[in-house]
Amino acid sequence: MSKDKPLRVVVAGLGNMGRSHALAYHTNPGFRIATLVNRSDVPLPAGLSGYGIRRSFDEALRDERPDIACIATYSDSHADYAVKAFEAGCHVFVEKPLATTVADAKRVVAAAKANGKKLVIGYILRHHPSWIRLIAEARKLGGPYVFRMNLNQQSSGHSWETHKQLMQTTSPIVDCGVHYLDVMLQITDARPVEVRGMGLRLTDEIAPTMYNYGHLQVLFDDGSVGWYEAGWGPMISETAFFVKDVISPNGCVSIVMKEGVKSDDIDTHTKTSTIRLHSAATGADGKFAKPDEMLSMEGEPGHQDLCDLEQAFVLKAVREDLDLTRHMDDAVKSLAVCLAADESVRSGKAVRL
Repeated sequence: MSKDKPLRVVVAGLGNMGRSHALAYHTNPGFRIATLVNRSDVPLPAGLSGYGIRRSFDEALRDERPDIACIATYSDSHADYAVKAFEAGCHVFVEKPLATTVADAKRVVAAAKANGKKLVIGYILRHHPSWIRLIAEARKLGGPYVFRMNLNQQSSGHSWETHKQLMQTTSPIVDCGVHYLDVMLQITDARPVEVRGMGLRLTDEIAPTMYNYGHLQVLFDDGSVGWYEAGWGPMISETAFFVKDVISPNGCVSIVMKEGVKSDDIDTHTKTSTIRLHSAATGADGKFAKPDEMLSMEGEPGHQDLCDLEQAFVLKAVREDLDLTRHMDDAVKSLAVCLAADESVRSGKAVRL
């Protein structure tokens, strides 16, 4: 493959993330969109209006023979689509979660290795300079850690319809939780050993077997503990909807959000505003030795900018033959924790990992 020749891409799924990834491919000269794939026609931003929309992913792979398949469909199709793409000779970018079962996630990783292709999973926070800084500052503190994290979304209208569609296959603590379990894993490097979960169905608009509010607690083998909370819907509270806090014996590092931000604003999900560093060190008088440090994250990338960075990483991974073993292993591990939490919600029992 010539290093100068653009990589041809098929983008499957044209929801919020699929459109954003397609725009990233459209504006990056290292890529060329071969075709878009979606089950129905959807409104497209101006940059994408010139591309055709096909109905069949299989036919797009067969006819276009792309270098990369971008999979941003609903979660239950991720594994099958990814394996088909690898077997068709493609590298794969797949949105999180990688699959809806651990067995399927491992099947996708095995297919990537067997076919000698790159697999990049859509952990967008790994490409965010502010979150990279948060993780670095937390690691400097040293463990064991307490992780306090949530992302609740008070959704209505189109956003609530999207959430209901997602909950046909995936609960909130799995869909969003994989991001924040991935952050925990990057900070502690420890092995998760047990997870507990609880959840509640707060609306008749979703299946009796699904819940739109969930909370998980995870224990690590270095003594670290963490919780993650996620709720979707018109009844969800906007109070303390965004908590990102890491505590250690030596202090804590936290994200401080601006006043007035809304939980259903997609940029709110990634923007950090300010990182607050607190040291637990005290002087001879027993008072804190230094004031908290506030790190401004002004100028950080927005959602589309992050998608652009994410797809630039895909290009780099292919062009430079990056070793993605840790990336793939972490994706399977974070998914395993969240799926075990989902199992715990349904069984009422803690799950050993």
